[in-house]
Amino acid sequence: MHDGVRKKLADMAVQFDDLEAQMVDPEVIADNQRYTGILRQRGALVKLVGMYRRYLEIEDQISQAKEMLAEGGDRELVELAHEELTTLKEALEKLDTEILEAVATQDEDASRNVIVEIRAGTGGDEAAIFAGDLFRMYSRYAETRGWQIEVMNAAESDMGGFKEVVFGIQGADIYKHMRFESGTHRVQRVPKTETQGRIHTSACTVAVLPEAEEVEVDINKSDLDITYCHSSGPGGQHVNKTQSAVRIIHKPTGLQVYCQDEKSQHKNKASAMRVLSSRLYEHIKRQRDAERGQLRRGQIGSGDRSERIRTYNYPQNRITDHRINLTLYDLEGIMEGLMGKLIEPLIQHRKEECLKAL
Repeated sequence: MHDGVRKKLADMAVQFDDLEAQMVDPEVIADNQRYTGILRQRGALVKLVGMYRRYLEIEDQISQAKEMLAEGGDRELVELAHEELTTLKEALEKLDTEILEAVATQDEDASRNVIVEIRAGTGGDEAAIFAGDLFRMYSRYAETRGWQIEVMNAAESDMGGFKEVVFGIQGADIYKHMRFESGTHRVQRVPKTETQGRIHTSACTVAVLPEAEEVEVDINKSDLDITYCHSSGPGGQHVNKTQSAVRIIHKPTGLQVYCQDEKSQHKNKASAMRVLSSRLYEHIKRQRDAERGQLRRGQIGSGDRSERIRTYNYPQNRITDHRINLTLYDLEGIMEGLMGKLIEPLIQHRKEECLKAL
């Protein structure tokens, strides 16, 4: 086993034992949110720590077998020790490969819930309509996986769709599958507003943020600038006459969040704080990854037509993911939420890249 991998696993084992100790602490048990966070952290480590401890056991058994061979003695015992040593070395080699793969692909955020932000980019009304189509695609995909969708803020467009929509997704292994949606999505089709049948290109940006837990992000109230205002909307019953909309600015980073979807000021503030916490968590995560030499790409780019991770070509029923040069001719099915054929190759590609890097 590589020394760096061994040290990483040893540190994980120490952390795992610490989490185990915290889980039986009455003070932690009484704090449901803290306990849930510790449980999640423990769950992310349990497989690797188990493999590591099994590896140490096999190493110990190999040492004992070698000692028996060195002592010599009874011929049958020596032959048994030889056979056992061969078997143990094969088992150790196999486990070493499995550990290497598991370490390379480990992601502490994989099981997190996420907050997704979709914004219309270049293309005016057509971009807003496409933003609505993406929201519907993700909603259908969530249904197929048994996930729950919660809209936190939505700015509707006059022609349909959204100028911006922010929503949370709760369920199992969400970030593991949704992380690949971050970036610029480009659509090529004839807009509803086009009278001459010309194909237009529009774009939307998508950001997928692993949702932070309260205990992970320390937000000082004095760092927040909170204002309340009237909700905006397309008119009529949608316009809120009370100051229920909430805008929060985190002064140290300049991060800004606006929520208006709920009629309650209290609920909008709670939603805004959830989004802000997740953005701060992502901000901290980027800084941490940069310090480790693992610079990450920007989440969403500028929204310009030329920047894209994926293209949706309606005339050809074609969808192309440019990161892995994957082209599928089932745009209709994918827009109905059948995204597995897109997501699984991306997961496999990430796994391969992580192994190469390690």
